[in-house]
Amino acid sequence: MSGLKADTPVPTGVVVHALSRVLELQYADGRSFRVPFELMRVYSPSAEVQGHGPGQETLQTGKREVTITALEGVGNYALQPTFSDGHSTGLYSWDLLYDLATRQDELWADYFAKLKAAGVERDAPMPPPAAAHGHCH
Repeated sequence: MSGLKADTPVPTGVVVHALSRVLELQYADGRSFRVPFELMRVYSPSAEVQGHGPGQETLQTGKREVTITALEGVGNYALQPTFSDGHSTGLYSWDLLYDLATRQDELWADYFAKLKAAGVERDAPMPPPAAAHGHCH
């Protein structure tokens, strides 16, 4: 149970809805949430997205059409999805998934605010990683 808050509910069912591009999380108390793949991808917990410290996040764009092509369980505490853009390094703990599920409005607002602040469009293609990290200058 490492890394889980004691009160985080663990889903009793997880359904990938490829056509509507949402991950459905079903809980024992009868609640279910539909988390858009785009939201999951934009808030991926991976180092590639989050960076290695505060302020190092890489703003993700162009992920509206992204789908989940594979989904693996990691121990009893996380899911590791493979996204259609090749991203597969994010480990989504039950904490994170519950957070994404229950705070969607807030997280979308935050994402749109970041896009606006950066002056980029939601559907802009991501720059290639090499250019983004400035290794080529």
